[in-house]
Amino acid sequence: MKRIHFVGIKGVAQAALAVWYKEAGYAVTGSDVADIFPTDEVLAKAKISVLDFNPKNITNIHPELVIYTGAHGGRDNDEVVEALAQKISVIPHGKALGEVMQGKKQISVAGSHGKTTTTAMIACILSHAGFDPSWAIGCGEIRGLGLPGHFGRGNIFIAEADEYVTDPGHDLTPRFLWQHPDILVVTNIDWDHPDVYASLAEVKAAFSSFEHQAKRTITTDDFQVTHISFGEKRTFFTLVQNGMNLGDFTLKVPGTHNAKNAGLAILACMELGVSREKIAEGLLAFGGTKRRFEFIGEIHGAKIIDDYAHHPGEIKATLAAARQWYPNKKIRAVFQPHTYSRTKALLPGFAQAFGNAHEVILTDIYASAREHETLGISGKTLVEEVSKHHPHVSYAPGFDEVKQKLLQNLQPTDVILLMGAGDIYGWSKRILNNES
Repeated sequence: MKRIHFVGIKGVAQAALAVWYKEAGYAVTGSDVADIFPTDEVLAKAKISVLDFNPKNITNIHPELVIYTGAHGGRDNDEVVEALAQKISVIPHGKALGEVMQGKKQISVAGSHGKTTTTAMIACILSHAGFDPSWAIGCGEIRGLGLPGHFGRGNIFIAEADEYVTDPGHDLTPRFLWQHPDILVVTNIDWDHPDVYASLAEVKAAFSSFEHQAKRTITTDDFQVTHISFGEKRTFFTLVQNGMNLGDFTLKVPGTHNAKNAGLAILACMELGVSREKIAEGLLAFGGTKRRFEFIGEIHGAKIIDDYAHHPGEIKATLAAARQWYPNKKIRAVFQPHTYSRTKALLPGFAQAFGNAHEVILTDIYASAREHETLGISGKTLVEEVSKHHPHVSYAPGFDEVKQKLLQNLQPTDVILLMGAGDIYGWSKRILNNES
């Protein structure tokens, strides 16, 4: 198989797998919308061309394999339909990832929150320890590691394991069930994706099925993180297991939640025989991933940080980290809700998620392409609910209003934290560059 085409290649999971295939020696192309994505730089560095969606792409390229995601219509995307008509092999991303992991010692990292960071930590440790593992991680570039996908010569494959379904409307298999890990790392389990999981019990059932496919499972119940402290943009902690001190470690990323993520990464790497010294070196080399507490720059002394947090639990953890990292600064949180279904289902959690922010600015809801109903909810609904628990909440529907609100009262002691899974991704740089 020489030519592989990715439909929706700008998605973080797709881009990572595309990079893996490119490094493995395949001719890789992809298609997507023209919007700016966090993966644009990744695909450019990997020298992977991105075309506009068009069924003629299949005719012109005539790939041996087409890989698609549940986004952009999934199996109903015009390019996928054309590939099927031409009898070209077509496979969803989750299944494709599971197939390329076969033959390697598999480490899968699952969880409602923190799986991207934890996967990247493990990859960084093993890479710096000389294992040359393969990896596929759903993010943009990883500081201290490089691109989010890598074809390694070693016998280990580390992958993020996503609980979302394979192809909404066609294949409701949780994507991680295509993986069969030797080591399964589970960061936590929370209710999310209410469009496909009706309750927390349904999410837990999916994770339980995945655990039955694993030879060994590591969770946060297996250790304790103690003596956590912060200083000089560092997080310090001690890892304890069964009363035994496993060592003191240092991170370049903030937050108690990241110390726990690191604890999981440490135990996974110890299972593989990595020394404590090498683990400590690899962790210190890890500088974080794109869109996870990513420092963008400063404007008139105020710091601008971009984060992917789009669930109440993630917002709480991110804001707690900001308070720990910047205890003497004013935290100004800007949140763009993502999908009507998530906002409505998790509204009570969102209402109480902003306690560590001094000021909260809420925007309109960024809808998924799969959603066709507002469910009677809006950004203003969220403002009303958050206002019941926070004294300084305001509504700014879009970028222009957010920028105006931030800049009219800007102080050098401000930390501006933009959060969300929608197009808020590009706002931080636009504010920094004073763009409209």
